[in-house]
Amino acid sequence: MRRVCLCVGTGGSTITDERRRRVIVRGLTPQVDAGRHRIKRTPDETVHVEVDIFADGHDKIAGVVQHRAQGVEEWAEVPLTFVVNDRWAADFAVGNPGTSEYRVVAWIDRFTTWRDALRKKADAGVDVPSHLDAGVVLLKELAGRRRTETATSVRDAAKVIGDKKADEGVRVEAGLDDMLDEHVRAIDPRPHRTESVTYEIQVDRHRARFSAWYELFPRSLGGPDRHGTLADAIDHLPYVADLGFDVLYLPPIHPIGTAHRKGRNNSTAAKPDDVGSPWAIGGPEGGHTAVHPDLGTIDDLRDLVTTACDEYGIDVALDIAFQCSPDHPWVKEHPEWFKHRPDGSIQYAENPPKKYEDIYPLDFESSDAEGLWQALHDVFAFWLDQGVKIFRVDNPHTKSLRFWEWAIDELRRKDPDVIFLSEAFTRPRVMEELAKRGFTQSYTYFTWRVHKWEIEEYVRYLFHSDVSDYFRPNFWPNTPDILPEHLQHGGRPAFAQRLILAALLSSNWGCYGPAFELLEHEPRQFGSEEYLDSEKYQTRDWDLADKQSLAPLIATVNQIRRDHPCLQSNHNVTLHSIDNDLLIAWSKTTDEGSDVILTVVNLDPHHTQSGTLHLDMGGLRLGWDDSFEVHDLLTDTRFSWHGAHNYVELEPDLPAHVFHVRAHHPTEQDSPLFA
Repeated sequence: MRRVCLCVGTGGSTITDERRRRVIVRGLTPQVDAGRHRIKRTPDETVHVEVDIFADGHDKIAGVVQHRAQGVEEWAEVPLTFVVNDRWAADFAVGNPGTSEYRVVAWIDRFTTWRDALRKKADAGVDVPSHLDAGVVLLKELAGRRRTETATSVRDAAKVIGDKKADEGVRVEAGLDDMLDEHVRAIDPRPHRTESVTYEIQVDRHRARFSAWYELFPRSLGGPDRHGTLADAIDHLPYVADLGFDVLYLPPIHPIGTAHRKGRNNSTAAKPDDVGSPWAIGGPEGGHTAVHPDLGTIDDLRDLVTTACDEYGIDVALDIAFQCSPDHPWVKEHPEWFKHRPDGSIQYAENPPKKYEDIYPLDFESSDAEGLWQALHDVFAFWLDQGVKIFRVDNPHTKSLRFWEWAIDELRRKDPDVIFLSEAFTRPRVMEELAKRGFTQSYTYFTWRVHKWEIEEYVRYLFHSDVSDYFRPNFWPNTPDILPEHLQHGGRPAFAQRLILAALLSSNWGCYGPAFELLEHEPRQFGSEEYLDSEKYQTRDWDLADKQSLAPLIATVNQIRRDHPCLQSNHNVTLHSIDNDLLIAWSKTTDEGSDVILTVVNLDPHHTQSGTLHLDMGGLRLGWDDSFEVHDLLTDTRFSWHGAHNYVELEPDLPAHVFHVRAHHPTEQDSPLFA
């Protein structure tokens, strides 16, 4: 049997204040691991709080959500509203980047309890004078000795309610006055209130929620006869801006080691003129805080960052890969930071059957773990000082999770605008944990999701489960490491299809260009996802004027994303049924329903597909039998539809409809039902 004890003092038994707390607060959402980690939002985004609140007996309950930026003394409050079955809810918007916090406070609402009983007794004509007297006592207690205008108004109301010479109806009316209720709520000291755990919110800048990434190797910008530079990247900015990208992501820009340098197509025998892999970081010129001399200087990097931001609104993102070539200064200066074989030699990286003889992984169980952690933190801090605010982190799942939590938290204190993209193609729980530990965005398995059922299943998992509160997906159709099979064999329609799926399903998307827009699809060998003549090991001369380029479609899709606020979030995806497994349909809608985009994609890159859409009309903010217009933003064609069931047909060459949905206005000229 569980024992319930009283606190005994010299004057006898006393009940502690804790034991006077009758209200139970539990089941609060959103939260991550009972508050161990933060939920994520961007400025002005809403946090929808739900919580179970109940107590013994029949007294009325009141509650609020309190929220504030960390370090601010005063809490802002939003009243909780009863939903159903002891479930309560409230919404609040977060503020500027940084860390915010929120909690629920609930208490027995003594005044509302008295007021409701007064209404019932007055209607029944039972025990009204006595109940009015009890109200006077309560109001005087609530007002106390405070001399505020509100407290004075409450005391004045108590005088009217307690005036036995006045008409009883007047006294009851004073007790039921809505203004009195408002004043009491403002001064209620909420005795014996129950407070939930305080939860934290990681508030990131808007680009964390909505971004379009373009990956580019600057060394390929010099043409066929010259090593490209960061200055060439500056000249390339108008092209990137015209495509509509707002993040320019550069693979590692550091010196590249010569020991065990990889040659073209990942050959272990490099020729003298082979440039090596940028991920084999470090040489006599320096390590992770140096720029490869053939690319330019730190000043060139600063100029690129400043020009991109100031003239084009583009963030420059740097790749941070915590591994070292055998020529990296750390190898000689800190050999204890690396794993050693029994013979004393440093162990190179392996992922059998793959071998990476040109890089050494770091040992997070090093005897000098503190020194290693600080050095890695300082790499980020150095580039932050050069104006870089976005980092794509290579293989973070092979490094210490505790390190990431510490380092990201420290760096966010230094600059709340910093963004970290996790490149971790690993097990889902590990990917989730990296997001919990602070990574702002994450690569995903979208790259390999091709069938309708698995895309829809993945959308539900990413956007409509608890992970959506902390895991921000970034959809990439390709990367320098990944040429998926469907792009190898699907031709231009497959590239167009994957572009639209990535950019319009996810508010964050990216591609590796110019390989993507120029439809690069030749693998190094059958069954491989490695590119033939991969830019990881050599420079390339890209023909950006190629007539088959997907660049115009990319620019159109990115413009649609910028023009339509509903495409700039992920929580608002509705999947729609369509009676063909090679067609997929979804919509995105702003919370107030003012902007609605319905997208339909043909998943078959080789054949025309058709079917009947069975629309979730509520998801489109329409009535079941409404008429409405759909305007295809890719072809500028318009159709009038009626109700939920509508026919679509898509050819491979332009495998999608991107419909702007608008309620039908009878005065407008109707368009044909279908072209």
